[in-house]
Amino acid sequence: KEVPIHKYSFWYYIGGMALFLFLLQVATGILLLIYYRPSAEGAFESVQFLMSDVRFGWLIRSIHSWGANLMIFMAFVHLFSVMLLKAYRKPRELTWMTGVGLLFAALFLGFTGYLLPWNTLAFFATRVGTEIPGVMPVVGPFIRTILRGGDDVSGATLTRFFAFHVSLLPAVAFGLLGVHVLLVQKHGMSVPPGVEAAGGAKRSIKFVPAFLMRDLVGWLGALAILAAMAAFVPAELGTKADPFAAAPAGIRPEWYFMFMFQTLKLLPAEILGIEGELLGISAFGLVGVILFFIPFLDRPKPGAKPSKLWSYLTYGAMAYIVLLTWWGYAASPTN
Repeated sequence: KEVPIHKYSFWYYIGGMALFLFLLQVATGILLLIYYRPSAEGAFESVQFLMSDVRFGWLIRSIHSWGANLMIFMAFVHLFSVMLLKAYRKPRELTWMTGVGLLFAALFLGFTGYLLPWNTLAFFATRVGTEIPGVMPVVGPFIRTILRGGDDVSGATLTRFFAFHVSLLPAVAFGLLGVHVLLVQKHGMSVPPGVEAAGGAKRSIKFVPAFLMRDLVGWLGALAILAAMAAFVPAELGTKADPFAAAPAGIRPEWYFMFMFQTLKLLPAEILGIEGELLGISAFGLVGVILFFIPFLDRPKPGAKPSKLWSYLTYGAMAYIVLLTWWGYAASPTN
């Protein structure tokens, strides 16, 4: 396999970085499973024991926690770079669709893993998060019950999220990942339309060993960043969840859901007689469907120049996510 060399070649390394971080999550997650007990009575205590009594347990848990955030961040960067470079063009439609599926799987892995320490913030954030799909008509209450394993967040929710997090979602992710990597190997790296039009990307390097060695440098750099964050800003455990206690101030989701959370908060109670939160959730669902089918929507006629509309929409989406995420944290009271 050969990799094209041009001024945008840097973005080729982001996908490999996300893959490395995913495999690191699997490795650290397996180590955490040795001590973790997935029950309301033992989850918090098992994590507490892991962090205080198990040699290097605090380090493994912190790397797993920070690694999840960095993996999802890299997945978003990879998504937007592929959109801007239009790397989803024919014949790479299925490569794009499996990549979007992997992003959704990563988000659900983050959502289900957040509850597992069974601390106060995770408990109430999960209650808020699982309440959101419940506003959808007909299927909403059913989805909420499936997620919670009952009417409210409880020990049944914890064991259900544990099953999703360590079994179902990893299986889905590995399946999508296998297809995604095979398609990347089959079709090779895409060259941006602008570079193709200018007659660029005539040079290339071999994937093994040249590109792979550069990939390894990036992976080692990511591992060093994670180790530094784990050492200087270790993951906190907080206090054990009490389902009968009042929700503390400042309950909010993880940063990668903050822009959606803040959007729903800003919507009025009703818009044209329809519940505002329902419209917001429907809009995000529609965006997800559009994202999935972009290769078929952004398909210029033969001989025509590539449309810049989707590039402008990509820049707009990036600005929107950054702005609403910042707004959400700025508006949330600190604990």
